[in-house]
Amino acid sequence: MADSPSRQLKPKLAVLDAAAFCRARPVAILVLSVLILVPCFWHSQIEAGDLASHSYNAWLAQLIAKNQAPGLYVVHQWDNVLFDLSLFHLGNLIGLHAAEKFLISVGALSFFWGVFAFLSAISRRPPWILTPCIGMLTYGYSFSMGFINYWLSLGLACCVLAILWRGGIGNWLCAAPLATLVFMAHPIGFLWTVCTLVYVFVWRVIPERWRFTLLILAAVFLFGIHLFVLHHASFDASWPDNPFYLLNGSDQLILFGRRYAFLSYAALAWGILCFVVDGPWPLQGREAVSAPIYRLTLELYGIAFFATSLLPENLHSSLYAGWIGLLVSRLTAISAILGLAVLSCARPRKWIFAGFLVCAAVFFTFVYQDTGALNRVEANARRVVASLPYGTRVIPYLNPPDGWRVEFIFHVVERACIGHCFSFSNYEPSSGQFRIRVCPGSPLVTASSDDAEAMASGDYIVQDSDPPLTVIYQCDDDDFTKLCAAPLHPGDSTQTPTLDSGDN
Repeated sequence: MADSPSRQLKPKLAVLDAAAFCRARPVAILVLSVLILVPCFWHSQIEAGDLASHSYNAWLAQLIAKNQAPGLYVVHQWDNVLFDLSLFHLGNLIGLHAAEKFLISVGALSFFWGVFAFLSAISRRPPWILTPCIGMLTYGYSFSMGFINYWLSLGLACCVLAILWRGGIGNWLCAAPLATLVFMAHPIGFLWTVCTLVYVFVWRVIPERWRFTLLILAAVFLFGIHLFVLHHASFDASWPDNPFYLLNGSDQLILFGRRYAFLSYAALAWGILCFVVDGPWPLQGREAVSAPIYRLTLELYGIAFFATSLLPENLHSSLYAGWIGLLVSRLTAISAILGLAVLSCARPRKWIFAGFLVCAAVFFTFVYQDTGALNRVEANARRVVASLPYGTRVIPYLNPPDGWRVEFIFHVVERACIGHCFSFSNYEPSSGQFRIRVCPGSPLVTASSDDAEAMASGDYIVQDSDPPLTVIYQCDDDDFTKLCAAPLHPGDSTQTPTLDSGDN
């Protein structure tokens, strides 16, 4: 894929350009890489929602391999498994904690430099002024919720798109192994890669006067999917609560509280101002970005915006026992990447970088504070778990503070359980969407996805047939990090246990 027929004759290998870039700017690359890795090491644990569940299930996979997890088994799966397989195998060598730190560090670098390379391929210049934005997006909503396979797939997908933006057989051969990893990480990242490549290829080969019809066809196709899901009886769907115009990509900065929303709006307003003042209007010289490329980038962003406006937030079908959740909230990460691609077409100015640098400083200050609080939650979880007998079946019932968008804080209890207890409400085995599955009657985890969801939400009523269960819950209204444990009796709900005098 190239920008013009003349460039299609002998497209240069993207890896050669990447190697030349690294040789020319080793210090800048090293400094940026070190800065990007800081959030992986500033606390004892990496707090990223569902990440703790991935680590816990990697431990279960180790037990299954040793025949020490009755009722659980592993299936061979080719998608949504890249991080899980890597964590399992590397964890066997160096331990799960070290493996988690290493793999998340590799993932953060892959995401940051993948997006950087993609923006460079589009604008044909390094997007230095946008590095604060790329850094914030690296640790944005998709990461903070712990959608690690999806997060990895987007970073790798950007690498594939950067390589294939100019076309050529050599670049296709280089991109093929990466595309395989994209699919193994998450199907959404792979689908985005394929759809983008197809759209750009068709857009470049059809006459210019017909290009706008391609955008219309994409919008009609997405609207058709909307109507199909809305009216098809086999789908149960819920739709985003926020107005569609807020699903523009800047929402990826809204994480742990309302103050992130103000930061998100400020960053969006600054980006719009920068684009209006120094956008790719008719220019000449090195600063010029060709009008066709600018138009193509805008169209790609427009399609992503259509998708987040028309697709459901949560979807359930007969294919899986569990829900496909937070779909639109994930997809806005793609909108954010493409929004940055549009902004990369603006003229590089130091004042643009300065504004985004201030936003990034505030963002990471907030993240450090809030993930520090989650580290205290996990430390308390380890203390509570240590007081329980080995093999205790626990149900974590933890709620985030009011206004937090990152909700999955109860998974820290599962990571605290590694090597000591079992999360009976673990949702992965019963959902049918992950490599670890459960047989009915397993003593380690419920086989019902509905029960797993009810346990986590506090709505489950303990049955006589259930094994002995212990709930780990927040026991101080003034300090959400303080945790206690209490045994559950038949008739108790996981939200309101019958407290005994011996509770921790």
